[in-house]
Amino acid sequence: MDTAATEPEPENLGVHDCWRYLRSTSVCRMAFTRGDTVEIFPVNFVPSNGTLLIRTGPGTKMDAVAGRKAVSLEADGLNQYGTIAWSVVVKGHAAVVDDAEDFQDASDAGLSPWQAGPKESLIRVTPEEITGRKFVIAPPTRWWAPQEPAGRA
Repeated sequence: MDTAATEPEPENLGVHDCWRYLRSTSVCRMAFTRGDTVEIFPVNFVPSNGTLLIRTGPGTKMDAVAGRKAVSLEADGLNQYGTIAWSVVVKGHAAVVDDAEDFQDASDAGLSPWQAGPKESLIRVTPEEITGRKFVIAPPTRWWAPQEPAGRA
């Protein structure tokens, strides 16, 4: 039985819905190139004035944003019942910010590091493209084709 035709199609999200979903979570993954490889790190963030703020310490992420390097961020989530999933991708450029007002905005928004240690740097990601989609999660019985019992082939 072919059930593909009865499954709802993923819904492409508009920019306003993408921002709404981004405001509903505080965790995403940040990806960027470093030499010949792609690095990806989980980060916590807050939306702020049409940008995303990330607080971090010295190291790979700080090295990556030198020169307004291109980055991508992806945040995902589920509804409270675990039946609908969403995913938002932000593509843009990251830069270190050092304005006291930006640090205050980040603090007021609840941005705090997860790990102990100095996290005295603030990165602002300015989006150039924001895309997202929402979809119904198919039950596992729809993911896999029925298996023949062992011994029958």
